[in-house]
Amino acid sequence: MRILTILVSLFFALPLFAAEMGDDGLHKADWMRDTFKDLREDLEEANSEGKRLLLLIEQRGCIYCKKMHEEVFVVPEIAEVLRKRYFVVQINMFGDVEVTDFDGTTLSEKDMVKRWGALFTPNMVFLPEEVSEDLTAVQAAVANMPGAFGKYTTLNLLTWVLEHGYSGEESFQKYHARKFAEQSK
Repeated sequence: MRILTILVSLFFALPLFAAEMGDDGLHKADWMRDTFKDLREDLEEANSEGKRLLLLIEQRGCIYCKKMHEEVFVVPEIAEVLRKRYFVVQINMFGDVEVTDFDGTTLSEKDMVKRWGALFTPNMVFLPEEVSEDLTAVQAAVANMPGAFGKYTTLNLLTWVLEHGYSGEESFQKYHARKFAEQSK
C-alpha cells in the first residue's frame, strides 16, 4: 500500500500542463498565438489586447526547448504571465512559413531567423509597444534571451520587460539578483 501511495504521489508531481507537440515537431502551448506572422499586425493585435509581443524561436528536437516547455513554462506563475500579459508568436528556426518583419521584408521562417542572426534555441525576442517601420525585429528588441534558463531567470526577465526595466537605471542582471534574493528566502 505504501508503494502505491508513493507512485500516485509521483504521478501527481509531474507537470500536468506540458505543451503538446505539433506536426512541425515544436511544442505547442495554449498561450501561443497562431498568426499570419506579419509582425506589424501581431504588434498591433498585442497592443490592442494590452499585451507585449514576444517572438519564441524554436526548432524540432531542441533539448533546451523541451526543458523550457517541460520544466519552466509550466510553472504556474510563468504560464500565467505568458498567457495573460504576452502575445507569443512561435517561429520555427528551420520552417518555411512566411514571416513579414517590421520593415516589410517577407522571408521564410528559416531565412528570417538567419537575417536576425539567431543562432540558439529557444530564443525569446521581446518587442517594445512601438516599432519603427525601418527596423527589423532584433533591431527593435528591448531584450533577447537566447537559450534555456531556470524558472527565476525566466520569470524575472518576463517581469522586467513588463515593468520597462530596460528603460531604467537597473540592468536586468542587477534586477534579477535583487529579485532572486527575495524569491529564494
